[in-house]
Amino acid sequence: MCGRYALYGPQSRLREQFGVEPVPAWPDRYNIAPSQFAPVVSAGGGGERQIVQAKWGLLPSWVKEPGERAQPINARIETAAEKPMFRHAFGKRRVLVPASGFYEWALSGDHKQPWFIHPRGDEFFALGGLLEHWEGPDGTVLSYAILTMAANDLVAPIHDRMPVIVQPEDYAAWLDPGMTEADSVRALAGPFPSALMEAFRVGRAVGNPRSDGPGLVKPLA
Repeated sequence: MCGRYALYGPQSRLREQFGVEPVPAWPDRYNIAPSQFAPVVSAGGGGERQIVQAKWGLLPSWVKEPGERAQPINARIETAAEKPMFRHAFGKRRVLVPASGFYEWALSGDHKQPWFIHPRGDEFFALGGLLEHWEGPDGTVLSYAILTMAANDLVAPIHDRMPVIVQPEDYAAWLDPGMTEADSVRALAGPFPSALMEAFRVGRAVGNPRSDGPGLVKPLA
């Protein structure tokens, strides 16, 4: 699964990485947690890419009351195309979720030890996500879920699942609402090479969603 991630660094690089303009300003985030708002990259009506703020926890348009069912933060890419909760967004509203790294927890003695996992070189990368629109009395609520897949060799000793990571050369196809064939979408989510990533233990403060700051991604001695 993916229950926390981070997004920090020069926002000018986001413009270059994702081909979006303009890039709205927001603070560095070292502990993005479920129910919080964060930027995602979607395809606009004319096909142009845009960054929008969305709430982490999917709320489909057909839900009558937000509290009547769970709002999942993750969806399994193997089954999302068939699940009523996810299938419309999987076919028509895929997004890229910009990230600098993500956290996973591994059992260590009597507690769970968090690890921070990110690409080597501190580059931004894109998690594969699904976007939904819900119309309420106060207007439109945008929400998203992050797709997950079987862990690669680096992540597997920590957790058996990891977020889908979309390669830059596949961004256009991933965002294309005309690509609706499930197998074609799943083919874009091949395992991210372990050799291009690193993982290290970090402090347990990341478990508190109110915690933030660069100290959360500092490796433990």
